[in-house]
Amino acid sequence: MLNSMNFTNKTVLITGGSRGIGLACAQAFASRGARVAIAYKHNHDAATKALESLAGEGHMRIAGDLAEPAFSREVIAEVVAAFGGLDVVVNNAGIFKRHAVNEVGFEVWQNAWHETLAVNLLAPANIMYHAAQYMMARDDGRVGGRIVNVSSRGAFRGEPDSPAYGASKAGLNALSQSLAYKLAPERIFVGVVAPGFVETDMAAAVLAGDRGDELRHQSPLKRVAKPEEVAHAVLFLASEGAEFSTGTIIDVNGASYLRS
Repeated sequence: MLNSMNFTNKTVLITGGSRGIGLACAQAFASRGARVAIAYKHNHDAATKALESLAGEGHMRIAGDLAEPAFSREVIAEVVAAFGGLDVVVNNAGIFKRHAVNEVGFEVWQNAWHETLAVNLLAPANIMYHAAQYMMARDDGRVGGRIVNVSSRGAFRGEPDSPAYGASKAGLNALSQSLAYKLAPERIFVGVVAPGFVETDMAAAVLAGDRGDELRHQSPLKRVAKPEEVAHAVLFLASEGAEFSTGTIIDVNGASYLRS
């Protein structure tokens, strides 16, 4: 059961871990005994508060720009050096930009695609590459590891006003499943959690606006997800016993979007 999952002596890296879904994941892992590293871009106050909220000791924060390929190597190296290993990676960091094709100029369109793909797809790809290199050659007596990527229902239903976001998450799903197949013999297991709207800072303005009630009523539960509910699914995919779920994409959208 999720409440009895034990991550004692496990080390976890969470990108975008200072708030929202990432913070909920950090708190869930820490409360189950893990040492957690939070990667964030520039909000030092939020990262400090996040660390202070975690149960246990020995957690760390790492600041850097995930859109810069070199940072993906640095963050893995820092976690391994500080913790002596790395067991779980949660690629949660993401951005969402509105750039409807009938509303913006070509320069805005190009920038939105460049920035979104850099953070939402290329950064997880780079993190996964360096994490896999370590997990395939680790010398701490353990075998393999777990990688969980946070996607979106937008990967399946599309995002008409933010097509780069939907495309980046669809790409992340395909990447995750490709590496799940490739890395399974190395006992590196890869899974995906695909939320709908969640009560996070990124969605706050939309949920508080004119469409808030409409969005909440997309689910028969008449609400959006709490970050902790997404974290439950992340913990499952990262846990021992979930190995045969590698390559799985778990929808956490309250039945607001049902796919075949």
